[in-house]
Order: sequence, then C-alpha cells, then structure tokens
Amino acid sequence: MARLVSLNVGLPKDVPWRGRTVHTGIFKHPVGGRRMVRRLNVDGDGQGDLGGHGGENRAVLVYQRQSYEHWRRFLGRDDLQDGRFGENFTVDGLPDDEVHIGDRYRIGEAEFEVTQPRVTCFRVGMRLGEPRMPSLLVAHHRPGFYLRVVTEGHVQAGDEIVRTRTGRHELSVADVDALLYLPGRDRDTLRQALDIPALSPGWQGSFRELLAAPEPPAPRGWSGFRPLRVTRVVPESATVTSLHLEAGDGAPLPRPEPGQYLTLRVPGAGDPAPVRSYSLSAAPSEREYRISVKRDGVVSRYLHTRLAAGAVVDVAAPRGDFVLAGGDRPVVLVSAGIGVTPVLAMLHALAAGRTAREVGGCTPPGPPPTTRSPAKHTGCWPASRTATSTSATPPKAAGRHGKPCPLWTFPSTARPTCAGRTPS
Repeated sequence: MARLVSLNVGLPKDVPWRGRTVHTGIFKHPVGGRRMVRRLNVDGDGQGDLGGHGGENRAVLVYQRQSYEHWRRFLGRDDLQDGRFGENFTVDGLPDDEVHIGDRYRIGEAEFEVTQPRVTCFRVGMRLGEPRMPSLLVAHHRPGFYLRVVTEGHVQAGDEIVRTRTGRHELSVADVDALLYLPGRDRDTLRQALDIPALSPGWQGSFRELLAAPEPPAPRGWSGFRPLRVTRVVPESATVTSLHLEAGDGAPLPRPEPGQYLTLRVPGAGDPAPVRSYSLSAAPSEREYRISVKRDGVVSRYLHTRLAAGAVVDVAAPRGDFVLAGGDRPVVLVSAGIGVTPVLAMLHALAAGRTAREVGGCTPPGPPPTTRSPAKHTGCWPASRTATSTSATPPKAAGRHGKPCPLWTFPSTARPTCAGRTPS
C-alpha cells in the first residue's frame, strides 16, 4: 500500500539566482508530527509564484520516492533528500504512470483529488542546481502531480494512502503531461482529457486551444518512430555536430520541406529513452537527412560523443509548418545561434533549385554555430557576392543584445552555379 513518507513545508523567500532575485517557495523541508491541510495549503507552507503554483487546484504537490531513486542514479547524486523537488508530500508508491487525473485519495483525516501534472518551471532546476531538470522531468515521464483538498484534515508522515475513487477515462498523470509537452499528441485523447471534471482550468484551456488549432497535416512517410542509420558524423564547430541519417536498407526517404524538423528517440541517453527534436539543416533529399545539434545537455552530449557511423537511432517522420514559402518574392533569412539550422535548410533549397529570387539574411555578431559563410554552406553562389549590398552603405539590422547585425545578400543577378546538385 502507498504511504506518505515525508511531510514537507516551506515559506516563500527571496533567493539570488543568475544576477537577479527570485521569490520562491520551492525550498521545502521535512517536518514531524501532524499538520493541518487546508483548502489552499499545508499549515506552515506557502507558494511564491501564485501564477504557476498554489490555489485550490494546486494546493499540495506530490513526488515519489521511486523518482528520487531514479534521479539519484541518472544524475549520479547522493544529496537528493525528501522535499528537494519542492513537494509537500513525498510518497512511497503512486507512480505518475499509474495515478490518474481525477483519482481521489484519503491520507490521514483528509481527502484529496488529483488535478494536474506538475508544471515544470525553472525553479526546480534552480533548487537542484541542474538547469536541465524542467525538460528532464517531462522527457522521463516523472513530473509529479498536484492535489486539490476535498476534505480538510490532519496528516503526518507514516499515514497510509487509500484510493477512494478512480478518475474518469483513467488518463495517467504521465499521459496527460506528455499530451501537452511532447509531439505526436492524439486529438481523441485531448477530448478525453477535457472530459475529466477534475482537470485544472489552466490545463483545460491549453487543451481547448490545441483542439481549436487547425489539425496539422499528417507527416508524409511513417507513423511513430522507425530506425535510421547514422552514415556520417561531421563536426561543424566546437559545439555543433551534424548527423547524416539514411534508411537502413538504403530505400528512399520522404522528401521534407525546408525548415521542418525530426524527432529522435535516443536509447542509451537515458531511461526511458529521451525524446528530442532537431531541425533539418540541409537541402531536402530523399537519400538522406541531416540534422545539426548543439552540445548543451545530456542527449546532445550523447549524440556528440557516443554516436558514430553505423549507429542506429529512432526517428519520427519530418514535420513542422515553419517552412520556406514558394513564389518569386525576395527572401530574407534571419536567425541567431543554433536557430540557424532550419534557415540553412531553406538556403540550401534555394541554392539547389537555382532560384532567381533575391536572397538576403542577417548574420549576428558573436561566435557562429558553424565555421562556414552562407556561400560556403551552399557552395553554389560566387564567393564575391557574399558580402554585397543593394545600397552604397551596407544596411544594419538589430542583432544579438541589440548590436548591429550586418546584412548579406545574393542579388537575383548572381544565379547559383551548382546546377541543382545537393550542397554539402
């Protein structure tokens, strides 16, 4: 039987963090004896950011001992004590993939109802000194969950936890969390979630917006994930590496639109296998896909250091509606940092298609994500055209931190010379 193993409280305080002050109640510590749980919180507890935490539907936060063990192993840490994730109730049992939205539980004298998964804001990363934590909680399907107080009463560590009602449709906390934050959501499941009376109003609003949005076209190619083989691993700079992927049997792949992305599931980078999305960064091709990955987390570090030609990763079909528009109007490509990757795919597509459109863009100051200029990336326009301008004085645009951003142009009179070949 599930059990409350630690009761944790803490009042909001100002905490210095990255040059600013954050008002937060995430610092919780175990307390002994009985505590009264009221409509808005446990006696002696409080929330700092009432926009994202607290209120009737988020009165009590729950996290599991089993998830603590998972993070100790994954992060290699031995300092994760009860309350460290900001929860009020540390419990033995009640895993996120078995607890349903709308379930009710009796703990001590009080009764509670599950209302939503934890919203993983930056504060949990601040508390743990691990800025990746918000995304890791989602990717590993271990967010924890909030409770509404149905019946006020006293609770204490050691109380048994008894389920008194099962939520409508039996959608788990992990399923509902993935429905909002991960790709590939099912619209019928969205409708089921909206039919759960206990689901918090904020989450209901988010799901209504998702249902009201036009249904994206089904990705061409395949549903779910399929294995693709890594054919090349190419360092582009000190922090960016490109991975070239093709079908294991060499069969043609669905041709993506320039600007779309791939979603990868990476066994070996975590348990469960984490899921990440990366923009395609080369001209659309049926022979292979290329993604360019910046090293800034566990999964990207795994892709940089552990993958070699011949490795296999699970990939979902290309998708996304941030794509290059057709027509003959001039094109301006603006990006910063690793955000250049979908723009590079567009530039490659224009070059491979021997476009007659005038093409311009903005290269912000600072270290570039790759070591090549726009012309060298495509290998198609004459190098002498890469820094030209349509006016006597080169125009400027706002760049990183407000610094001037020099514009480069390929005039329409400088047709690409690659004769349709796929740029490298």
